[in-house]
Amino acid sequence: MKHPIAMACAVACAGCIGTVAAQDLAQTAGSNAKVVLDNADVRVIELNMPVGASTGKHEHKTDQLVVFLTDGTARQTGADGESKTLTRKAGEVAWSAPTTHDTLNAGDKPVRTLVIELKK
Repeated sequence: MKHPIAMACAVACAGCIGTVAAQDLAQTAGSNAKVVLDNADVRVIELNMPVGASTGKHEHKTDQLVVFLTDGTARQTGADGESKTLTRKAGEVAWSAPTTHDTLNAGDKPVRTLVIELKK
């Protein structure tokens, strides 16, 4: 083999393609996300999602609470490609274990939420 090092690198990189970690919500949601608190215990992200906006595929590495500040309907697609539609009312609070997903505002009005990521 003329280029064993190049071949080894190509094989190693090909094996990583499926395991690349999803990005952070504060990055993938762009200007729709704002980190409003970040300390040793929690990180709080305020999401302001216009109609049709998507958070982009992202990963929550820890448990989290989601506080719905407005009513809304979302279509959430998991890492496995399965989608589900969620309808929430202002004031609802949801618990979520670590997950990777993308969330799309599938409703007819903007949606505001607070995502509270627990660090401990």
